[in-house]
Amino acid sequence: MVNSQPDGKAPRPKTSEEAVRYEKAETVLRIALDMQGTAEGLSLDDIRRRYSDKPLSRRTAERLRDAIERVFPQMLQANPGELPKRWRLPSATVSGLAAISAAELADLTTAVSILRRENMLTQAESAEQVVSKLRALLKRSIMARIDPDLEALTEAEGLAMRPGPRPKINVNIVSALRQAILATKKVRIHYHYRGSGKRGYDIVHPYGFLYGNRHYLVAWSENERARDFRNFALSNIERAEPLDRPFRKRRFSLREYAERSFGVFQEEPFDVVWKFSPEAAPEAREFLFHPSQKMTEQPDGSLIVEFRAGGELEMCWHLFTWGDRVRVLAPKELGALFQHQLRRTLEANPLAPGGRS
Repeated sequence: MVNSQPDGKAPRPKTSEEAVRYEKAETVLRIALDMQGTAEGLSLDDIRRRYSDKPLSRRTAERLRDAIERVFPQMLQANPGELPKRWRLPSATVSGLAAISAAELADLTTAVSILRRENMLTQAESAEQVVSKLRALLKRSIMARIDPDLEALTEAEGLAMRPGPRPKINVNIVSALRQAILATKKVRIHYHYRGSGKRGYDIVHPYGFLYGNRHYLVAWSENERARDFRNFALSNIERAEPLDRPFRKRRFSLREYAERSFGVFQEEPFDVVWKFSPEAAPEAREFLFHPSQKMTEQPDGSLIVEFRAGGELEMCWHLFTWGDRVRVLAPKELGALFQHQLRRTLEANPLAPGGRS
């Protein structure tokens, strides 16, 4: 049944111009909510990068900031006298305009399931607490209205547990490391070096975590043989002792550090070119192999993927999953390593097709 307007006529469909205006209004509201939700404020670069699939122009970011200031004149500069400038809104400025939907609660519930699937139990518990707090803040009448939708959405977001072994991670260790990161305190980690079987300790300056098939602490090591940033497998940390000794943070971006590599292994980046067959191209087109990737369609339906990163062994592991549907065009060293790894795998598994018996 079509909802009618007071005059009995069916509602007029939105024009494309009106749809654009609604999208802009939603963007302004999202930015305003984030300005209220952060103490450090948002810069123009934050606005350019966070609220569109592709970075906005600086002029567009300035217009959005100015629009927020017109609607919310209480907007403040969060860092007077510093560059880049950052702006924020006082608490409760936008709260009355923000409503939580069933879809948003369902997304959070799904995120909890993903965290549990990835064995990130500390983060899963924290996210569950956020969901509980949000539900408690909503009026009963609102929860009664969205609960049926929430149940349906959550059920529709079924997540399969990935088969295979997962490393065991001590949640108390993760909690201790998180506290040390927030307090910028040094930590003595007792570590089991799986390769050599030896155990030892290292005093580190913790900066953050990298999550993948295995989860890692990223920290600057005081070890004389390192004196640099290192990845420590969380499953290999047997004990973490926060020390009452602060450290001065170096200029470091965890995002940039992670983007240097295809996975988590840190190597000098190099230019990579892969060619996916016409049969594999539709699937490969949906992958984000690396944030710097460039995809080029070929006349025969194949797909060229180019990016710059390190981590050649992890690249080989991923290329195995594509079988004969991908070719390494560059660099030659990666292609040679891929062939070498294939031969080793076949030699170690004589019963596999193509293996030596």
